[in-house]
Amino acid sequence: MKPYFIKTPSLIPALYSNQIWSFSSEKKELFLTFDDGPTPEITDWTLDILKDFDAKATFFCIGKNIEEHPAIFKRIILEGHSVGNHTHNHVKGWKTITKDYLENTQKAQEVLNHLSEKNELKLFRPPYGKIKTSQTKQLIQLGYTIVMWSVLSADFDQYISEEQCYSNVIKNASSGSIIVFHDSVKASKNLKATLPKVLEYFSKKGYTFKKIEATNIAALN
Repeated sequence: MKPYFIKTPSLIPALYSNQIWSFSSEKKELFLTFDDGPTPEITDWTLDILKDFDAKATFFCIGKNIEEHPAIFKRIILEGHSVGNHTHNHVKGWKTITKDYLENTQKAQEVLNHLSEKNELKLFRPPYGKIKTSQTKQLIQLGYTIVMWSVLSADFDQYISEEQCYSNVIKNASSGSIIVFHDSVKASKNLKATLPKVLEYFSKKGYTFKKIEATNIAALN
């Protein structure tokens, strides 16, 4: 497993200021995000847990998975969460020519739009967090808002313990943090052990869990 940052170093958002890494918030608010779904059972389980804590979140969905599991995708929307684009086939930007990357993203967006009310806010998160400058520039020109993160739970890493996954979040998240989880088979063990405890821990400290929407983004400008 290649090394990765749990907490995004401050230099990175400064260098890539046209991407969103966190929200400035004087309120005790956290922004949970889930990548790679919708996935049978795992996404449904995630939605059940979020409902238990009256929490809202943002799901960055793979287009192919939306096509295969439209009912789960619709449930995400019906329960008041935000949805975003995570390409159609979980494409790694650094290894893909820009033309193909944009086409794959647009294909996912067409699927997303078909099953949800068309929203002027088009959220996008690059798989693996790897995206070329040319891809970023052209996606922004097409009206996408690129959302990265400030805290990585690393639930996908099968070499870390459930306790470490939990610690990654509670030791690094603060007001306005964008936190990454994955509603995928690969991450399910750590996700199921960690998410309820994270929700409980921060709820007891007076935090609320918000979805990413236009008002949050407008406040950054």
